[in-house]
Amino acid sequence: MRELNQRIRHLEMPERMHNLPIDDRGFPVPYFVAWLDGRPEFRAFDGEKMAICVRHKRCWLCGQPLGKYQVFVIGSMCAVNRISAEPPSHRECALYAVSACPFLTQPKMRRNEVDMPLESTQPAGLMLKRNPGVTLLWTTLKYFPFKAGKGVLFNVGDPKRVEWFCEGRPATRADVLASIDSGYPLLREQAERDGPDALVELAQMHSKAMELVPS
Repeated sequence: MRELNQRIRHLEMPERMHNLPIDDRGFPVPYFVAWLDGRPEFRAFDGEKMAICVRHKRCWLCGQPLGKYQVFVIGSMCAVNRISAEPPSHRECALYAVSACPFLTQPKMRRNEVDMPLESTQPAGLMLKRNPGVTLLWTTLKYFPFKAGKGVLFNVGDPKRVEWFCEGRPATRADVLASIDSGYPLLREQAERDGPDALVELAQMHSKAMELVPS
């Protein structure tokens, strides 16, 4: 196995992840990542692996079987609409991801969409192309996949536990509120296009999400 990047070498990798390949930079390549021309394309997921994860109840990050509890790694706006573009993972794999993934630990990092391969698979639904600044681990017992255009989205179900993170550490209330405040106008803009009923529903979802913000 290649040596891990110096920035994450101190982190304890879950045993389930030990068989994952390591990229040229020294970062583990999650199970879902698409491989194009023999190289991992972190900006795209493998559609066949998504089907395997959903059908066979496997972890999105390590590819191993899930147990009773399933954890979605989502942003603050997903806490509002309770929709994820990705299926769940093990909690220990999710905890490692929020500490090791450069995109999740660096709030100022933006998605690089330069030279995106035409054959890459992108998430279904309306994607907010921003770094949310905070990451939420949403632990649930049940989730509900549904069709969205040509793809699939996931209703994350009711939470049994929520854990907020920012820059690889537990997020503060201020961190979470800043992320919600910056992202909510994007959801509101979409709701305005959908009509008055959508605005009322969004306001209700926002109020419910605010109950999950750390004190």
